[in-house]
Amino acid sequence: MKTIYTPNAPAAIGPYSQGIIVNNIFYSSGQIPLTPEGEMVEGDVREQTHQVFQNVKAILAEAGSSLESVIKATVFIKNMDEFPVINEIYGEYFDEHQPARSCVEVAKLPKNALVEIEVIALVK
Repeated sequence: MKTIYTPNAPAAIGPYSQGIIVNNIFYSSGQIPLTPEGEMVEGDVREQTHQVFQNVKAILAEAGSSLESVIKATVFIKNMDEFPVINEIYGEYFDEHQPARSCVEVAKLPKNALVEIEVIALVK
């Protein structure tokens, strides 16, 4: 088991890691729209979703993986009415490669984020 950490994404805000590799499979912790410096991205769900993907990409890169190797994504959103916007942005990052995905509305996310995404990916 290998713990993943990169300064190019926000540090964990609790007793967990940014991600773990087990048997060439990477499991990320949920990423919310924090900058690498730990500041919450202000703005709408569009801006927050782009920041979440920047964080996911940075952690995947540190793990030796990429969005093209993601096999499963889980998206947590505060308001299902914003799903069309999140889905549009999601499609910008997962264009030709479309991993399995779940999307659920939740009552509240850490730091009152509007979106959180976690991924499982193959490591090359």
